[in-house]
Amino acid sequence: MLPAQYRMTRSTDFGVTVRQGARAAQPDLVVHSWRDVAGDESVVGPKIGLVVSKSVGTAVQRHRVARRLRHAAYRILCDGQSGLEPRDRVVIRALPGSRDAVSARLETELRAALKRTQSPRQARS
Repeated sequence: MLPAQYRMTRSTDFGVTVRQGARAAQPDLVVHSWRDVAGDESVVGPKIGLVVSKSVGTAVQRHRVARRLRHAAYRILCDGQSGLEPRDRVVIRALPGSRDAVSARLETELRAALKRTQSPRQARS
């Protein structure tokens, strides 16, 4: 389960992250990552949002994918090697292939996508 402090809940945050963030595509998901430089100083941690559309499958399949993605995101946040900072915003959009992917594969793809979205940011700094 992804703790509430890490959940992205406002639609404006989703929109800004998708429009302005760096994008990395994987076979089963697409990751958008954006750093809110004008954000609040008291932010506890990075915010992560999920988009699992009807193209993924039935409601049961969509919820299963969402649970797996939340678990993968939590594991990445907990290991401390994600490189995410408190002002980072990440939107994970599940693709139809994620319906049949196992949790380990989703976590691997998420790690790879996060790494790719952060590399241009580090090169500019």
